[in-house]
Amino acid sequence: MDLGLMFFYCLPLLPLIYILWRNLDQKRHQNCYILDYECYKPTNDRKLSTKFSGEVIRRNKHLGIHEYKFLLKAIVSSGIGEETYAPKMVFEGREASPTLEDGLLEMDEFFIDSIDKLFKRTNISPSEIDVLVVNISMMATLPSLSSRIINFYKMREDVKVYNLTGMGCSASLISINIVQSIFKSQKNVKALLVTSESLSLGWYTGNDRSMILANCLFRSGGCAVILTNKPSLKDKAMFKLKCLVRTHHGAKEESYNCCIQKEDEKGFIGFHLGKNLPKAATRAFVDNLKEIAPKILPLRELLRGKAVIDAIAANLSLSEYDVEPARMTLHRFGNTSASSLWYVLAYMEAKKRLKKGDKVFMISFGAGFKCNSCLWEVMRDLEGRNVWEEFIDSYPRKNLANPFLEKYGWIQDEDPDTMIREGHDGANNDDDYIEGNMEKNEDEDHEEN
Repeated sequence: MDLGLMFFYCLPLLPLIYILWRNLDQKRHQNCYILDYECYKPTNDRKLSTKFSGEVIRRNKHLGIHEYKFLLKAIVSSGIGEETYAPKMVFEGREASPTLEDGLLEMDEFFIDSIDKLFKRTNISPSEIDVLVVNISMMATLPSLSSRIINFYKMREDVKVYNLTGMGCSASLISINIVQSIFKSQKNVKALLVTSESLSLGWYTGNDRSMILANCLFRSGGCAVILTNKPSLKDKAMFKLKCLVRTHHGAKEESYNCCIQKEDEKGFIGFHLGKNLPKAATRAFVDNLKEIAPKILPLRELLRGKAVIDAIAANLSLSEYDVEPARMTLHRFGNTSASSLWYVLAYMEAKKRLKKGDKVFMISFGAGFKCNSCLWEVMRDLEGRNVWEEFIDSYPRKNLANPFLEKYGWIQDEDPDTMIREGHDGANNDDDYIEGNMEKNEDEDHEEN
């Protein structure tokens, strides 16, 4: 059979061949890869020691002995260490009266440090970025923070921009989902994701226990990530996104109100963390797990059905080895909101735990109430050159005891009824009494040294 006749017989198949080729090519471009990421480590002069944290607490004149006892218990049980970071205005004693410039400075320091390092290490220039997604929950400016980044790095006029606020601790995976959606419709795209939280303008100066708790838990941090769907960059990628699921319980009043920014009875604005938060998180997690489990569990487990999913939700049976990255991240960096999961990932990488072919399950919770999760595949053995590199050998720490208990444990034994003197109201007297005892305690420490 000559070639002409063969072509004639194959001609009706050409449309089908074209459709198959187009679908395969489109699917190939829809993959979502992480090329690299950079977690932010502020300078050493922003570290919060036990002594300085005590000074910051004492500056809030609205706190009494009951609030001090509550804070002591919260800090000691939080798992947060002495090397976490806070914004500059805290060290200047202006947390009760921050300015817009304080918030912008906090963000600029993160942007310039982390984004610069990421561009340099990947050898990608700002002009190559096609999509920019920025999520900073507690700070909305005009122009937006995404515009601030575009102006600083002189990005292209046609860069697609998404600026997210109010999304809480789960915002990173929401941002990933936005990038993933764009990758499904556009080829050869490079995206920059910037995730952080502004503490400068969100400091609470009242005495509501559900709101002063946030001051104890949240710390400065952030992460910048470069993603792509370009097939030619596959071999340089660190991770490939396998699936992502988002669950939102905002329609449930109890879930909606368990994490919410509001004013207290005296008009002070803060972030309320309700007692029903664990319950709301559990419900959201179970619903999220029911959707993502069929996408990530092996076939043999899926055949066992709903009982397996319910069992996982009820008891994950995580070992100390499993929770070590999260515990150590909380100890070293504190809760950095939406960027926390990237510090956990960086810890696993620095410990050489991530090898080619491994699967990484990410899950995050946030105000709303939301639970978002995703599965990544490790594309190559990872070297661990990241924010943990300088001190990873000193982790995991066997002793995570917080020095607050040793230094301020005497507060637990004090009786508020014995502190009231004539001519003083309870709050002021509590403050005078506690300040005197703290100074006495510090003098004794100095003498021992």
